[in-house]
Amino acid sequence: MTVVSKHCVLKLQGFEPCGCVTWSNGVAEIPCRAGLKVVDGEIHRLIYEVVLSRPEDYLSIYQSGCNHNCLKCHSWYFAQHANGSWYSPGDVLREVLRYREQVTVTEPRERATMWHASDLCAHCGSCKVYGEPGPLCPRRLSSDKIVWSPQGWGPARNIVSFTGGDLYCRPEFYVKTFRLIKREAPELWIHIETNGYGLTPRNLELLYEAGLDSIWLDMKAYDEDIYRMLCGTTNRWVLEVPELARELGIVIEIVLLYIPTLVEHDQIEKFAAKIAEVDKRIPVMLLAFFPEYKLKHLRPPTLEEMIRAYRVLRSKLENVRIGNIGVFCSDSSCIERLIKEVGRENLAF
Repeated sequence: MTVVSKHCVLKLQGFEPCGCVTWSNGVAEIPCRAGLKVVDGEIHRLIYEVVLSRPEDYLSIYQSGCNHNCLKCHSWYFAQHANGSWYSPGDVLREVLRYREQVTVTEPRERATMWHASDLCAHCGSCKVYGEPGPLCPRRLSSDKIVWSPQGWGPARNIVSFTGGDLYCRPEFYVKTFRLIKREAPELWIHIETNGYGLTPRNLELLYEAGLDSIWLDMKAYDEDIYRMLCGTTNRWVLEVPELARELGIVIEIVLLYIPTLVEHDQIEKFAAKIAEVDKRIPVMLLAFFPEYKLKHLRPPTLEEMIRAYRVLRSKLENVRIGNIGVFCSDSSCIERLIKEVGRENLAF
Protein backbone atom coordinates (compact mmCIF):
# COMPACT_ATOMS: atom_id res chain seq x y z
CA MET A 1 0.00 0.00 0.00
CA THR A 2 1.09 3.55 -0.73
CA VAL A 3 -0.53 6.78 0.37
CA VAL A 4 -1.79 9.52 -1.89
CA SER A 5 0.75 12.18 -2.84
CA LYS A 6 1.45 14.74 -0.13
CA HIS A 7 1.28 17.53 -2.69
CA CYS A 8 -1.98 19.50 -2.43
CA VAL A 9 -3.73 19.72 -5.81
CA LEU A 10 -5.40 22.97 -4.79
CA LYS A 11 -2.05 24.53 -3.93
CA LEU A 12 -0.51 23.32 -7.19
CA GLN A 13 -3.35 25.03 -9.05
CA GLY A 14 -2.82 28.29 -7.17
CA PHE A 15 -5.65 27.93 -4.64
CA GLU A 16 -5.58 27.97 -0.85
CA PRO A 17 -5.18 24.50 0.77
CA CYS A 18 -8.05 23.54 3.05
CA GLY A 19 -5.98 23.36 6.24
CA CYS A 20 -8.56 20.94 7.66
CA VAL A 21 -8.08 17.54 9.29
CA THR A 22 -9.76 14.14 9.40
CA TRP A 23 -9.30 12.10 12.56
CA SER A 24 -7.85 8.66 11.91
CA ASN A 25 -7.27 6.36 14.90
CA GLY A 26 -7.11 9.39 17.15
CA VAL A 27 -4.57 11.19 14.96
CA ALA A 28 -5.28 14.37 12.98
CA GLU A 29 -4.55 13.54 9.36
CA ILE A 30 -4.68 15.50 6.10
CA PRO A 31 -8.16 14.69 4.73
CA CYS A 32 -7.06 13.40 1.33
CA ARG A 33 -4.53 11.09 2.98
CA ALA A 34 -7.15 9.78 5.42
CA GLY A 35 -9.81 9.22 2.75
CA LEU A 36 -7.75 8.09 -0.27
CA LYS A 37 -5.02 5.49 -0.74
CA VAL A 38 -3.32 3.57 -3.52
CA VAL A 39 -3.18 -0.24 -3.34
CA ASP A 40 -1.20 -2.12 -6.00
CA GLY A 41 -1.34 0.90 -8.27
CA GLU A 42 -5.13 1.38 -7.90
CA ILE A 43 -6.62 4.36 -6.10
CA HIS A 44 -9.23 3.61 -3.40
CA ARG A 45 -11.73 5.78 -1.52
CA LEU A 46 -12.84 5.26 2.09
CA ILE A 47 -16.62 4.76 1.97
CA TYR A 48 -18.89 4.53 4.99
CA GLU A 49 -22.06 3.21 3.39
CA VAL A 50 -23.84 2.69 0.07
CA VAL A 51 -27.63 2.93 0.26
CA LEU A 52 -30.78 4.04 -1.58
CA SER A 53 -31.30 7.32 0.28
CA ARG A 54 -34.40 9.24 1.27
CA PRO A 55 -35.77 11.74 0.47
CA GLU A 56 -33.32 11.99 -2.46
CA ASP A 57 -34.45 8.68 -4.00
CA TYR A 58 -31.10 7.81 -5.52
CA LEU A 59 -28.13 5.61 -4.71
CA SER A 60 -25.98 7.50 -2.21
CA ILE A 61 -22.33 6.63 -1.75
CA TYR A 62 -21.41 8.08 1.65
CA GLN A 63 -17.71 8.94 1.76
CA SER A 64 -15.39 9.35 4.72
CA GLY A 65 -12.85 12.17 5.04
CA CYS A 66 -13.60 15.78 4.13
CA ASN A 67 -11.79 18.99 3.13
CA HIS A 68 -14.06 20.98 5.46
CA ASN A 69 -14.36 20.87 9.25
CA CYS A 70 -17.96 22.10 9.47
CA LEU A 71 -19.20 22.92 12.96
CA LYS A 72 -22.69 21.89 11.85
CA CYS A 73 -21.69 18.60 10.18
CA HIS A 74 -24.52 16.09 10.54
CA SER A 75 -22.27 13.29 9.24
CA TRP A 76 -19.34 14.04 11.53
CA TYR A 77 -18.95 10.43 12.69
CA PHE A 78 -17.73 9.42 9.23
CA ALA A 79 -16.99 12.71 7.44
CA GLN A 80 -14.74 14.09 10.19
CA HIS A 81 -13.49 10.67 11.37
CA ALA A 82 -12.02 8.01 9.08
CA ASN A 83 -14.68 5.32 9.16
CA GLY A 84 -15.66 2.76 6.55
CA SER A 85 -14.30 0.33 3.97
CA TRP A 86 -11.93 0.90 1.09
CA TYR A 87 -13.49 0.86 -2.38
CA SER A 88 -11.71 0.86 -5.73
CA PRO A 89 -13.47 2.34 -8.79
CA GLY A 90 -14.34 -1.23 -9.76
CA ASP A 91 -15.89 -1.88 -6.35
CA VAL A 92 -18.07 1.21 -6.75
CA LEU A 93 -19.10 0.08 -10.23
CA ARG A 94 -20.31 -3.26 -8.82
CA GLU A 95 -22.55 -1.41 -6.34
CA VAL A 96 -23.86 0.79 -9.14
CA LEU A 97 -24.68 -2.16 -11.37
CA ARG A 98 -26.56 -3.85 -8.51
CA TYR A 99 -28.53 -0.65 -8.00
CA ARG A 100 -29.37 -0.43 -11.70
CA GLU A 101 -31.50 -3.55 -11.30
CA GLN A 102 -33.59 -1.78 -8.60
CA VAL A 103 -34.37 1.43 -10.53
CA THR A 104 -38.12 2.13 -10.79
CA VAL A 105 -38.14 5.68 -12.19
CA THR A 106 -36.12 6.94 -15.16
CA GLU A 107 -35.45 10.67 -15.01
CA PRO A 108 -34.18 12.90 -17.81
CA ARG A 109 -30.77 14.45 -17.20
CA GLU A 110 -32.20 17.87 -16.29
CA ARG A 111 -33.95 16.23 -13.32
CA ALA A 112 -30.84 14.48 -12.02
CA THR A 113 -31.07 16.32 -8.69
CA MET A 114 -32.23 15.93 -5.11
CA TRP A 115 -34.54 18.93 -5.65
CA HIS A 116 -36.69 17.17 -8.22
CA ALA A 117 -37.32 14.10 -6.05
CA SER A 118 -39.71 16.09 -3.88
CA ASP A 119 -42.33 16.47 -6.61
CA LEU A 120 -42.62 12.69 -7.08
CA CYS A 121 -43.20 11.32 -3.58
CA ALA A 122 -43.90 12.38 0.01
CA HIS A 123 -42.10 9.27 1.35
CA CYS A 124 -44.92 8.30 3.69
CA GLY A 125 -45.32 4.75 2.35
CA SER A 126 -49.10 4.96 2.66
CA CYS A 127 -49.66 3.55 -0.83
CA LYS A 128 -47.66 0.43 0.09
CA VAL A 129 -48.76 -0.02 3.71
CA TYR A 130 -52.43 1.02 3.45
CA GLY A 131 -53.07 0.72 -0.26
CA GLU A 132 -53.94 4.38 -0.79
CA PRO A 133 -52.01 7.66 -1.17
CA GLY A 134 -51.23 9.74 1.91
CA PRO A 135 -52.64 13.26 2.39
CA LEU A 136 -49.45 14.95 1.13
CA CYS A 137 -48.86 12.63 -1.84
CA PRO A 138 -48.24 14.47 -5.14
CA ARG A 139 -49.90 11.52 -6.93
CA ARG A 140 -47.27 11.35 -9.65
CA LEU A 141 -46.30 7.68 -9.25
CA SER A 142 -48.12 4.36 -9.04
CA SER A 143 -47.45 2.23 -5.96
CA ASP A 144 -45.39 -0.28 -7.95
CA LYS A 145 -42.72 2.43 -8.35
CA ILE A 146 -42.35 2.73 -4.57
CA VAL A 147 -39.80 0.49 -2.85
CA TRP A 148 -38.36 0.12 0.63
CA SER A 149 -34.82 1.06 1.60
CA PRO A 150 -33.13 1.27 5.02
CA GLN A 151 -34.02 4.99 4.95
CA GLY A 152 -37.73 4.50 4.17
CA TRP A 153 -40.22 4.39 1.29
CA GLY A 154 -39.91 6.00 -2.11
CA PRO A 155 -38.93 5.43 -5.74
CA ALA A 156 -35.48 4.38 -6.94
CA ARG A 157 -34.38 6.91 -9.56
CA ASN A 158 -31.66 6.38 -12.17
CA ILE A 159 -29.11 8.54 -10.35
CA VAL A 160 -25.91 7.67 -8.50
CA SER A 161 -24.76 10.29 -6.00
CA PHE A 162 -21.41 10.66 -4.24
CA THR A 163 -22.05 12.32 -0.89
CA GLY A 164 -20.77 12.61 2.68
CA GLY A 165 -17.17 13.70 3.06
CA ASP A 166 -15.91 15.88 0.21
CA LEU A 167 -12.58 15.22 -1.51
CA TYR A 168 -13.33 16.45 -5.03
CA CYS A 169 -10.16 18.49 -4.66
CA ARG A 170 -8.47 15.17 -5.56
CA PRO A 171 -10.30 14.27 -8.79
CA GLU A 172 -8.30 11.19 -9.80
CA PHE A 173 -10.53 8.63 -8.03
CA TYR A 174 -13.69 10.23 -9.39
CA VAL A 175 -12.41 10.57 -12.95
CA LYS A 176 -11.71 6.84 -13.13
CA THR A 177 -14.93 5.87 -11.35
CA PHE A 178 -17.15 8.14 -13.45
CA ARG A 179 -15.63 6.80 -16.67
CA LEU A 180 -16.33 3.23 -15.58
CA ILE A 181 -19.95 4.03 -14.72
CA LYS A 182 -20.55 5.83 -17.99
CA ARG A 183 -19.04 2.94 -19.94
CA GLU A 184 -21.04 0.20 -18.19
CA ALA A 185 -24.23 2.03 -17.17
CA PRO A 186 -24.68 5.11 -19.38
CA GLU A 187 -28.39 5.27 -18.52
CA LEU A 188 -27.53 6.29 -14.94
CA TRP A 189 -26.80 9.95 -14.15
CA ILE A 190 -23.76 10.80 -12.01
CA HIS A 191 -24.41 13.34 -9.27
CA ILE A 192 -22.21 14.76 -6.51
CA GLU A 193 -23.18 16.47 -3.28
CA THR A 194 -20.42 18.94 -2.56
CA ASN A 195 -19.29 22.00 -0.63
CA GLY A 196 -17.69 23.15 -3.89
CA TYR A 197 -14.27 23.78 -2.38
CA GLY A 198 -12.55 21.26 -4.64
CA LEU A 199 -14.38 22.38 -7.77
CA THR A 200 -11.73 24.60 -9.24
CA PRO A 201 -12.15 25.30 -12.98
CA ARG A 202 -9.63 22.59 -13.84
CA ASN A 203 -11.07 19.98 -11.47
CA LEU A 204 -14.64 20.66 -12.54
CA GLU A 205 -13.65 20.32 -16.19
CA LEU A 206 -11.97 16.98 -15.47
CA LEU A 207 -15.03 15.66 -13.63
CA TYR A 208 -17.36 16.82 -16.40
CA GLU A 209 -15.25 15.21 -19.11
CA ALA A 210 -15.30 11.96 -17.10
CA GLY A 211 -19.12 11.93 -16.97
CA LEU A 212 -20.36 14.18 -14.15
CA ASP A 213 -23.99 15.13 -14.87
CA SER A 214 -25.19 17.13 -11.88
CA ILE A 215 -24.13 18.92 -8.71
CA TRP A 216 -25.79 19.58 -5.36
CA LEU A 217 -23.86 22.61 -4.14
CA ASP A 218 -24.11 23.29 -0.40
CA MET A 219 -23.13 26.97 -0.19
CA LYS A 220 -23.30 27.23 3.63
CA ALA A 221 -22.69 31.01 4.12
CA TYR A 222 -22.13 33.99 1.84
CA ASP A 223 -19.80 36.22 3.84
CA GLU A 224 -16.29 34.80 3.96
CA ASP A 225 -15.77 35.43 7.67
CA ILE A 226 -18.91 33.49 8.59
CA TYR A 227 -18.04 30.73 6.13
CA ARG A 228 -14.52 30.35 7.53
CA MET A 229 -15.84 30.22 11.06
CA LEU A 230 -18.39 27.55 10.12
CA CYS A 231 -16.24 25.42 7.82
CA GLY A 232 -12.57 26.26 8.35
CA THR A 233 -11.92 27.46 4.79
CA THR A 234 -12.54 30.31 2.40
CA ASN A 235 -15.51 30.28 0.02
CA ARG A 236 -14.05 32.65 -2.58
CA TRP A 237 -14.18 30.24 -5.53
CA VAL A 238 -17.16 28.28 -4.16
CA LEU A 239 -19.30 31.32 -5.02
CA GLU A 240 -18.23 30.97 -8.67
CA VAL A 241 -19.16 27.29 -9.04
CA PRO A 242 -22.77 27.90 -10.25
CA GLU A 243 -21.52 29.95 -13.19
CA LEU A 244 -18.75 27.45 -14.00
CA ALA A 245 -21.22 24.56 -13.93
CA ARG A 246 -23.65 26.39 -16.20
CA GLU A 247 -20.89 27.16 -18.70
CA LEU A 248 -19.95 23.47 -18.88
CA GLY A 249 -23.55 22.27 -19.16
CA ILE A 250 -23.62 20.54 -15.78
CA VAL A 251 -27.02 20.45 -14.07
CA ILE A 252 -26.81 22.32 -10.79
CA GLU A 253 -28.98 22.63 -7.70
CA ILE A 254 -28.13 24.74 -4.67
CA VAL A 255 -28.75 24.01 -1.01
CA LEU A 256 -28.95 26.82 1.54
CA LEU A 257 -29.22 26.28 5.29
CA TYR A 258 -30.97 28.76 7.59
CA ILE A 259 -28.97 28.85 10.85
CA PRO A 260 -30.32 31.25 13.48
CA THR A 261 -27.72 33.89 14.53
CA LEU A 262 -25.29 32.80 11.77
CA VAL A 263 -26.94 32.36 8.37
CA GLU A 264 -30.09 34.44 8.47
CA HIS A 265 -32.03 36.62 6.04
CA ASP A 266 -29.12 38.91 5.17
CA GLN A 267 -27.02 35.96 3.99
CA ILE A 268 -29.99 34.41 2.21
CA GLU A 269 -30.66 37.67 0.36
CA LYS A 270 -27.04 37.86 -0.83
CA PHE A 271 -27.27 34.30 -2.12
CA ALA A 272 -30.51 35.09 -3.96
CA ALA A 273 -28.87 38.00 -5.78
CA LYS A 274 -25.73 35.99 -6.61
CA ILE A 275 -27.66 32.99 -7.95
CA ALA A 276 -30.03 35.20 -9.97
CA GLU A 277 -27.03 36.75 -11.73
CA VAL A 278 -26.21 33.29 -13.09
CA ASP A 279 -29.72 31.95 -13.74
CA LYS A 280 -32.89 32.67 -11.77
CA ARG A 281 -34.20 29.21 -12.74
CA ILE A 282 -31.54 27.26 -10.80
CA PRO A 283 -33.34 25.00 -8.29
CA VAL A 284 -32.70 26.04 -4.69
CA MET A 285 -33.53 24.00 -1.59
CA LEU A 286 -33.83 26.00 1.63
CA LEU A 287 -33.17 23.67 4.55
CA ALA A 288 -33.85 24.23 8.23
CA PHE A 289 -30.81 23.84 10.47
CA PHE A 290 -31.04 21.32 13.29
CA PRO A 291 -28.61 21.40 16.25
CA GLU A 292 -25.80 18.90 15.68
CA TYR A 293 -22.09 18.28 16.25
CA LYS A 294 -20.47 21.50 17.53
CA LEU A 295 -23.54 23.71 17.13
CA LYS A 296 -25.85 21.86 19.50
CA HIS A 297 -26.24 25.04 21.52
CA LEU A 298 -28.06 26.83 18.69
CA ARG A 299 -31.82 26.57 18.21
CA PRO A 300 -33.56 25.50 15.00
CA PRO A 301 -35.36 28.18 12.97
CA THR A 302 -39.01 29.01 13.50
CA LEU A 303 -41.82 28.66 10.98
CA GLU A 304 -41.90 32.43 10.55
CA GLU A 305 -38.16 32.62 9.86
CA MET A 306 -38.36 29.89 7.23
CA ILE A 307 -41.32 31.50 5.48
CA ARG A 308 -39.58 34.86 5.41
CA ALA A 309 -36.35 33.32 4.07
CA TYR A 310 -38.36 31.50 1.39
CA ARG A 311 -39.95 34.77 0.29
CA VAL A 312 -36.56 36.48 0.17
CA LEU A 313 -35.36 33.79 -2.24
CA ARG A 314 -38.56 33.80 -4.30
CA SER A 315 -38.27 37.55 -4.80
CA LYS A 316 -35.35 36.83 -7.15
CA LEU A 317 -35.51 33.12 -8.01
CA GLU A 318 -38.12 30.96 -9.71
CA ASN A 319 -37.56 27.49 -8.25
CA VAL A 320 -37.32 27.39 -4.45
CA ARG A 321 -38.41 24.67 -2.04
CA ILE A 322 -38.28 24.27 1.73
CA GLY A 323 -36.90 21.09 3.29
CA ASN A 324 -36.27 19.60 6.75
CA ILE A 325 -39.85 20.60 7.53
CA GLY A 326 -40.02 18.36 10.61
CA VAL A 327 -37.38 20.55 12.25
CA PHE A 328 -39.73 23.52 12.63
CA CYS A 329 -43.18 21.95 12.15
CA SER A 330 -44.17 19.40 14.79
CA ASP A 331 -47.90 19.08 14.08
CA SER A 332 -50.43 19.11 11.25
CA SER A 333 -51.62 22.64 11.96
CA CYS A 334 -48.11 23.99 11.36
CA ILE A 335 -47.83 22.05 8.11
CA GLU A 336 -51.23 23.29 7.00
CA ARG A 337 -50.15 26.87 7.63
CA LEU A 338 -46.91 26.31 5.74
CA ILE A 339 -48.82 24.89 2.77
CA LYS A 340 -51.16 27.87 2.84
CA GLU A 341 -48.23 30.32 2.87
CA VAL A 342 -45.96 28.80 0.21
CA GLY A 343 -47.90 26.03 -1.56
CA ARG A 344 -47.55 22.23 -1.33
CA GLU A 345 -45.51 22.14 -4.56
CA ASN A 346 -42.78 24.22 -2.88
CA LEU A 347 -42.24 21.82 0.01
CA ALA A 348 -39.98 18.76 0.20
CA PHE A 349 -41.27 15.98 2.44
